[in-house]
Amino acid sequence: MAGTASQLLYDEIEAAYDWFNERLYDGKLPGCIFTLQRKANTFGYYSESRFLRRNGTGKSDEIALNCAYFAHRSIKKTLSTLVHEQVHQWQAHFGKRSRGGYHNAEWADKMESIGLMPSDTGEPGGRRCGQQMTHYIIEGGPFDLACDELIESGAMLSWIDVVTQRVPMSATQLFGPGGEPVPQPEDPTIDIPALTTAGLIQPSSRPEDPKNKRKYTCPSCHLNVWGKPGLSGKLQCVECEVRFVEPTELVEVTLDDDDQPDADD
Repeated sequence: MAGTASQLLYDEIEAAYDWFNERLYDGKLPGCIFTLQRKANTFGYYSESRFLRRNGTGKSDEIALNCAYFAHRSIKKTLSTLVHEQVHQWQAHFGKRSRGGYHNAEWADKMESIGLMPSDTGEPGGRRCGQQMTHYIIEGGPFDLACDELIESGAMLSWIDVVTQRVPMSATQLFGPGGEPVPQPEDPTIDIPALTTAGLIQPSSRPEDPKNKRKYTCPSCHLNVWGKPGLSGKLQCVECEVRFVEPTELVEVTLDDDDQPDADD
């Protein structure tokens, strides 16, 4: 009897977790419960001991992936988010985390050792440590090679969400929401126009009236300016040297609470 769509997708995610656990973490990671989420501006997150067995005999970590971005990202990029969250899990169990969700040098060193270069911009030259971090894949590194081998072995992430979200470019350039290099709005492995024509993906909403004023915020000093639609990422705060974005594009900052999930910012 063929498995359900849910079984297939979760089996693929579980298989990917096990694959990278063996090849990048020497099989030391304890496993987890996987969830699919739609947390705004986040490709995924890790939360330690998030689940407790009802009879009290066990507990489990959580790794969440944002399925709303599956159609607009390559399989390798999505799997790099999974591995990014595995680094958070490794540090929770075998390292020493900083409070408040700060990505410290130990985390950065582990990321680099498995083939994901930490960068606050998602590009070469970015800071390796910080409150909100992303990464880019090191070409020819351990993750890159292991992921190629996994993808070549069979289907992976074979179900995608039909209500997709394009990644807001200004937000990713500033914060890199998710364990990714700065993502491009189109995924070369997905024919978005064809899916839209077939009715599988909802087309973009109609353009806004340019007469409507929009609010834009500096992510660093929180200075607000108002202007026409479409200026997100195009205006720069002279004082902070970062670009203004719409308030909805601001990435949430993890609070000083050990129980807060480690988001793939």
